Amino acid sequence: MFRLALPFVVLVVVVAAAVLSDRPRPRADFVFINRGDVTTLDLQRMSWQQDLRAARIIFQGLVYADIFTPDYEARPAVAERWEVSDDGLTWVFHLRADAKWSNGDVVRPSDFVFSWRRGLLPELASDYFNFFALIRGGRAFFEWRMAALEAYAARPAAERTREAAEALWEDTLRHFDETVALTASDEARTLTVVLENRCPYFLDVVAFPCLFPVYPPLVRQYERPDGETGRLIAEHGWTKPPLLVSNGPFVLTEWRFKRYMWFEQNPHYWDRASLGVRTIMSPSVDDNNAQVLAFQTGAVDYVTEVTPAYRGDMLAQKLEFYAEHADEVAALRAQGLDQFEIDRRLPNDPRAHIHVVPSFGTYFYNFNCEPTLADGRPNPFVDARVRRAFAMMIDKGSLVNDVRRLTEPVARTITPPGAIAGYELPAGLACISDYAEGSAERAALISQAKALLAEAGYPDPTRFPTVDILFNKDAGHDLVAQAVARNWQEFLGVPVVLNMREIKVFKDDLTNHNFMVSRAGWYADYGDPTTFLELNRTGDGNNDRAYSNAEYDGLLDAAAAEPDPQTRLDILTRAERIIVERDLPMVPLFHYVLLQTFDAHRVSGISPHPRNDDYIWLVDMLDDEVGSNVPRTMGAADADRDGTRRTRGDAEVEDGDDDGIGVLGVESAPGLEAMTASCGPGQLPPPIASLRVLRDPIRSLGAVHPEPAP
Repeated sequence: MFRLALPFVVLVVVVAAAVLSDRPRPRADFVFINRGDVTTLDLQRMSWQQDLRAARIIFQGLVYADIFTPDYEARPAVAERWEVSDDGLTWVFHLRADAKWSNGDVVRPSDFVFSWRRGLLPELASDYFNFFALIRGGRAFFEWRMAALEAYAARPAAERTREAAEALWEDTLRHFDETVALTASDEARTLTVVLENRCPYFLDVVAFPCLFPVYPPLVRQYERPDGETGRLIAEHGWTKPPLLVSNGPFVLTEWRFKRYMWFEQNPHYWDRASLGVRTIMSPSVDDNNAQVLAFQTGAVDYVTEVTPAYRGDMLAQKLEFYAEHADEVAALRAQGLDQFEIDRRLPNDPRAHIHVVPSFGTYFYNFNCEPTLADGRPNPFVDARVRRAFAMMIDKGSLVNDVRRLTEPVARTITPPGAIAGYELPAGLACISDYAEGSAERAALISQAKALLAEAGYPDPTRFPTVDILFNKDAGHDLVAQAVARNWQEFLGVPVVLNMREIKVFKDDLTNHNFMVSRAGWYADYGDPTTFLELNRTGDGNNDRAYSNAEYDGLLDAAAAEPDPQTRLDILTRAERIIVERDLPMVPLFHYVLLQTFDAHRVSGISPHPRNDDYIWLVDMLDDEVGSNVPRTMGAADADRDGTRRTRGDAEVEDGDDDGIGVLGVESAPGLEAMTASCGPGQLPPPIASLRVLRDPIRSLGAVHPEPAP
């Protein structure tokens, strides 16, 4: 048994307090620990993984991504079918008649218009504004609203009244209808969307929680134009039970902050018969050790992200288990089974309850690129030469091998390697771990970094402004920060301090650019390089670095307008090269692997796909009387199983046709099993290289539903 970092009795108390105290009901059918406390359930304003995971339980969009197919195939949800025009610009979604809100009201196409309009309002500051800006006229409307608010703010105080703000809001609604190519017909139950440019990943976007609908009659009660600023004030009161109205598989019936969230089946959900559990609970357990103990003692069924310092020991124990069953593991692999199904067919052993899954995500550090820091001091990291110098002096090899110990590949780019067909990654910037200790090459790199600082006006690194590294206290971010700080102190000689914050304070500091250097990470929202590259677009809601480069933005715009798929990817390669070789607003450190813990013999519905999306509503406890009790497993995409077709103009075309658009897929998503095939007992596996891309068309699936998005 691995060593616990806290005394056992202390951990028992922590677990009992977090999971059992104040619990008003018997144990839920399924209990899982989210990666952090949910910060908001306002769909158009969320971006954190824990928020997205909870949103998928209680809300549902037009489509959902089938996380058990290699290419994340789109499946019907609120929309029972859809068509796309031959040029890929016009999409028509047909909403099912039995899609209802949790209060019994029918979900209408106009509910989506209301919700997507919220995502285009600058005052709501959606981190995913660029998703909504894919719609023709979306960006123009956003810019018009920004200008209108600026003009309103310039009015004399006597003219800034509630009536004036309401008049501006009515004008805004009219301008939206006239400008944005989004049309709802509640009678025909259709939603028509016209895009600015052909978007090969549009269905991935539609499946994302920020594009799920909110319930307009309720949300309107918590929104009002502000007389002083003209802005729409959007309060969060509607997101809390018992007021909350949602349209997903479950409803949130109780939310006790820092205690738990309790979910029950939505009695009006259109596919309720398919659900595998009746109740779900998500307790708040901050301590990493307590999370693991809660699983081991049976208090929870699933920990979405295992982060204690001894997780390397947990992996070693699983390797021992595989070594004991080497012949069986080899035979099961030969059948092409996914790693969770392999575990299911082996003897049930606690050592096998830890799972490592390759991830389409990257851990990186942000550099604040604004001229001045939040406290008014000049910001040394406004200079790209300074950013390059600091980026080169991070020992990424030691970070992944000695600190993380999870076999995560060192990252030179933001986009993980091998993830997108036809996408050639730039080489990236050299770093200190590229050269052996004591080598002339390493000494030369250190000299080069110090020379860059001198060119930027800092010839004496000891007099460089104290570098403040901002991070939140969870998931071992403190260990990474300590290692990076040691690197900068040793190789550059600069003073460094560590600044650890609670998650909400950390998030606010990022949003307000109240940092010098900060930890960060990003998991792909869809299978295209832009899911990473848009992070650095000027004004993007996720551009915490405040980086701005007209050349870079121009390349993103050129790629968006480019009809040829390969030429488009080549343009994006040029854009990424600016980020990882020249400007360095962020420095990639490693590409993620994800550690989870659950008993595959008891739990189904969790996918080993590298996109790492949890659809908790798909969970089925295999040892009860609810649901099918048949495990879900990874399989090849099969559009024909739904009898679905897509439309090009007047002609129907089978989904098997290929128009050359790459969608993220996995050869077999083998995870730990494939990684450890050549490992002996006690050996850790080599870096993951299991991603590949399937060539697959833009899909316009139709048919009745017979799962998606860290």
